[in-house]
Amino acid sequence: MSVAPLLDVRGFSVFYDHFQAVHEVDVTVAAGEIVSIIGANGAGKSSFLKALVRQAGRSTGTASFEGLDLSRYSTPEIVKLGVGLVPEGRKLFSSLTVRENLWLGWELGRQGAITLDTVYEWFPVLSERRNQRARELSGGQQQMVALGRALLTNPKLLLCDEISLGLAPRVVNELYAIIPAARDRGLGIIVVEQDISKSLSVADRFYCFLEGEVSLTGRPRDVNRESIMQHYFGS
Repeated sequence: MSVAPLLDVRGFSVFYDHFQAVHEVDVTVAAGEIVSIIGANGAGKSSFLKALVRQAGRSTGTASFEGLDLSRYSTPEIVKLGVGLVPEGRKLFSSLTVRENLWLGWELGRQGAITLDTVYEWFPVLSERRNQRARELSGGQQQMVALGRALLTNPKLLLCDEISLGLAPRVVNELYAIIPAARDRGLGIIVVEQDISKSLSVADRFYCFLEGEVSLTGRPRDVNRESIMQHYFGS
């Protein structure tokens, strides 16, 4: 007997006034699965993620999380259900300390097995800098806080939006080391990236977005790089 997906998105479209950013896409994610969404800038990747948590425009179609229609819930309610988002651009409170920013995830989320100590174990530098204000951190350290905050909501589904953007390769590797570790705790994870190689290196399956549509989907090991690049750029 097949197991129902954790996230089941069907015919999903996203609109900003009269502009349509996403066109009737179908996406599924299972518990314990990493799904990569790749695509060029403007492909609709971030709009898709933000619309799932009611933070972008108007949407049509269905997005079901554990059988619940996400369109019936507010963003805080969706977080309480078990969906965590690492937003593009981090969206930290610059005047708050590292600990205070992280604690917001714990307060707003489900309060489970992932604790502050867990995040400090994954990112030791955040433990060392826990009393520093977010604005005093490097870009990579700020991204660690953003990822740690989302994990502290104890999500069942983690949405990561461009977490490698503008960061040094060493820091990107540190961030990406946490994604399989989170998956091993049973989380379903969506990784949205322009960095094809890094994203596909951790993915069980992928979707390629082109101009708001799914142009290609499959398992990374089953699709050659030439085909991916053709569907990425539309050539």
